[in-house]
Amino acid sequence: MKKLISIVVPAYNEELVLPIFHSRIDSIIKPIEKYDWEIVFVNDGSRDSTQNIIDNIQSCDQRISSVNLSRNFGKEIAMTAGLEHARGDAIIVIDADLQDPPELIVDFISAWENGFDIAYARRTHRDGETWLKKYTAAQFYKLMGKISNIHIPADTGDYRIMSRRTVDAILQLREHHRFMKGIFSWVGYPSKAIDYRREARAAGETKFNYWKLWNFAIEGITSFTILPLKIATYLGVLVSLLAFCAGIWTVLKTIAWGEPVAGYPTLIVTMLFLGGIQLLFIGILGEYIGRIFNETKNRPLYFVQSYTPANIIKKLSEIDKR
Repeated sequence: MKKLISIVVPAYNEELVLPIFHSRIDSIIKPIEKYDWEIVFVNDGSRDSTQNIIDNIQSCDQRISSVNLSRNFGKEIAMTAGLEHARGDAIIVIDADLQDPPELIVDFISAWENGFDIAYARRTHRDGETWLKKYTAAQFYKLMGKISNIHIPADTGDYRIMSRRTVDAILQLREHHRFMKGIFSWVGYPSKAIDYRREARAAGETKFNYWKLWNFAIEGITSFTILPLKIATYLGVLVSLLAFCAGIWTVLKTIAWGEPVAGYPTLIVTMLFLGGIQLLFIGILGEYIGRIFNETKNRPLYFVQSYTPANIIKKLSEIDKR
């Protein structure tokens, strides 16, 4: 029996690009006859006709599985849903916008066949993106490299191939605040980078504005390091020591020379500084407490409105029953 490779495709309002995406994927995988294929489309609560297009594609292509989530849960959760429904011996994750070239699938499979559990795409260029987005992305990865206890490769996205054991390991991690790039690295299996030039979107608009990217960065930092809390502790100790030294100096100065009635500007500046520091780190503490609160509720990660497996998956299920 041939090995099965699953391609997981999270989609949110991608009606313009899905037919182009399917056509291009088909042209890549169709000549690779040594494997069976499953393409798992995950509709993440789209408000356009994304699900209708997926249904139409599925009616013409027996390799298509459709996972329709009950609402929009976010890309990280949609990706997890796709991984949970994928049955492949190897699983490829790719966005539908075609910024990540499907042609790399051939290189991914080669790396997997050579014993790598993960082969990930590393960008050398980022076409169609502003200089600000490129700069902030580069700085984020540098920051994560310095403060995190795991190595997250710079200039990488979610586009990659993973072995079955890697995906099974990832699915054991059930946290709700899922920074998938960190989770991919956390499992620690042998990995290989494959360089490529990232293209502009084939159609449609990006779903990540700067506000979402900012929240995404906070998600990554708080998911894989407690350094901000340590900084709060160290800064609190430092400010306390300075305040203690200033207090001793004030007492000694008053005993020796007296103290005129003055110091209003100094008092205000000091109060504003200390108040600002306190509010900043109360906010940081709140971020972590909020994540603890969400995790303790132990809610399911997502709900599926409908799931239609590909014909190849139906056949595998029948074999399993036997």
